Amino acid sequence: MEEDVFKALADPTRRRILDGLVERDGQTLFEICSRLLTRHGLGLSRQAISQHLAVLESAGLVHTRRQGRYKYHDLDAAPLERIMTRWLKPDATESTHEDQPDERLRR
Repeated sequence: MEEDVFKALADPTRRRILDGLVERDGQTLFEICSRLLTRHGLGLSRQAISQHLAVLESAGLVHTRRQGRYKYHDLDAAPLERIMTRWLKPDATESTHEDQPDERLRR
């Protein structure tokens, strides 16, 4: 799953889509296309944006919901939080003090 998140974040257009959803969650495809064009000058087709959204959705970063005939896209930052805590949260069983010599150096 982490590989999907990194793949999704590797593309600048997908990062801009996420930026737009941070600013205003629950956008339709038309709204996302419009924001990309007006804010970033990206005149991509609806099909191209749909493909980017599919990658973001498969990575778990975007969820969709239907209301009537509209499909809304919502940001889900949980996959990003899991990645961040993987490296930022020290493991309680390991010591990270600099004053303790590295075990490899003792051998």
